[in-house]
Amino acid sequence: MTAFVPATTLIDPLEALAARFREGGPARLTGHGSKDFYGGPLGEAEAVSTLALSGVLAYEPSELYITVAAGTPVAEVEALLAEHGQHLAFEPPRFMGAASGGTGTVGGMVATGLSGPARATAGAVRDHVLGLTLLDAKGELLHFGGTVMKNVAGYDVSRLMAGSMGVLGLIAQVTLKVLPRPVASVTLRFEASQEEALLEMNRWGGQPLPVSATAWWDGALVLRLSGAEAAVTAATRRLGGDVIPEAMAAPFWQGLRDQSDEFFLGARRAVQGGATLWRIAVPSTTLAMSLHGEQLIEWGGAQRWVVTPMAAAQLRELVTAAGGHATQFYAGDKSAGVFSPLGPQLTKIHKELKQQFDPRGIFNPGRLYPDL
Repeated sequence: MTAFVPATTLIDPLEALAARFREGGPARLTGHGSKDFYGGPLGEAEAVSTLALSGVLAYEPSELYITVAAGTPVAEVEALLAEHGQHLAFEPPRFMGAASGGTGTVGGMVATGLSGPARATAGAVRDHVLGLTLLDAKGELLHFGGTVMKNVAGYDVSRLMAGSMGVLGLIAQVTLKVLPRPVASVTLRFEASQEEALLEMNRWGGQPLPVSATAWWDGALVLRLSGAEAAVTAATRRLGGDVIPEAMAAPFWQGLRDQSDEFFLGARRAVQGGATLWRIAVPSTTLAMSLHGEQLIEWGGAQRWVVTPMAAAQLRELVTAAGGHATQFYAGDKSAGVFSPLGPQLTKIHKELKQQFDPRGIFNPGRLYPDL
């Protein structure tokens, strides 16, 4: 039996947080600090913890949703879902252990909007957020969305919070769509250059194959097939390649998901030497990009990681020309701006939203853009 946390147990910590926000003064929202590296500089704002907001509030396996408080570790949610043969299909990074600096929480997962290897086929974080409760700058609780997809209509504020970096308010609790874990899964490995890998990924994407994740790095193209046993078996026979034993495949995908594998560990070391790890989003059909540095490609070619000493302006010019945008993921020098600059219209929308939700500018100043 799952032990749920009564919603009444959150009243006291919510009231304390509300009183803090009504006082004014900049607040840096944080859980375990696992994603402090991401986004703009932390600045001098007072750290305000979400960890008192913890626990599962509701879970209906048959209805495919779970409601959890923001300070709940993602890993704990996943462990509960696994007991019922379910999971968070978008595979959010959990940032577990010392290598990642902390343990990722559900609130941080939504605020950063980060998704894992299955994002290209399962959707992003925002696609799985059904509802959300926000504590605003007035100390008031705002409720958005519901518990089923059909409740989503008009301007969906709950999904707007995904990737907002906490600049609009404190996410108090979230209702997420959950899905059954796939019955079967097989990982295949192919030798391929970057150019060959991109062509294969796009070819697979246009076929009725149960592809759930792809990755290319250092001459190896890795493909994960997931779904019904018959479909996975048929696709495995059709595609060929070397079958990677599950005992090796599972840690590989987990390492990509939690950004704890060799590529990301090496990137962190390179950043200490002056390089930057960039997260690049481009159309999946984009050909190999001439970027100085080591690259890892995911999401069928749509997400490309590169660790490089290239100047930010030079890299962003190349990425923009390809129809994409680039984000500084790990960086020592963030003076060029972590996120791609916005055009005039998007800047106006961002500022208007900030004014509506946080007119005094107390939440996470500078984490998304310097003037938000």
